[in-house]
Amino acid sequence: MIVHPIKPLYNESSEILILGSFPSVKSREEGFFYGHPQNRFWRIMAKICNSPAPESIEEKTNMIINNRFALWDVIKSCEITGSADSSIKNVQPNDLKEILKTANIRQIFVNGKKAETLYKKYIEKDTGITAIALPSTSPANAAWSEDRLFEYWNNAITKAKKQRG
Repeated sequence: MIVHPIKPLYNESSEILILGSFPSVKSREEGFFYGHPQNRFWRIMAKICNSPAPESIEEKTNMIINNRFALWDVIKSCEITGSADSSIKNVQPNDLKEILKTANIRQIFVNGKKAETLYKKYIEKDTGITAIALPSTSPANAAWSEDRLFEYWNNAITKAKKQRG
């Protein structure tokens, strides 16, 4: 069993929670979300936030917090081979209660199909919030270009921000 080594990233101003499945080997080594340089998450979020692409953990943290996002993953611990979502088994889900109690989360997005499946199976009934699935920013999702991912993510997040008023 591998236990999730990264704390959730949020504060009381966070309104949109983005959940991945479980940190990759690179992310676990770095001790921060989306640590693999080929993962397109940070470049896409920088465009959405109209910011330069963050490089350091401090820059990434500031961009997420300053734009009222929150980040975490669905899984607290699991068995996984390397970074392959397809190998995930014996899942223990994360408890989102503290984030939902502290922050004013108005929408939850999941990054990829595996995160969506696991969220629906383990967490949705507890939160009562239906998550919106976004196509994965992982380099394994080669069917989606970075431009196409940005357009989809940006449209979904912009729509969610407008609905909050």
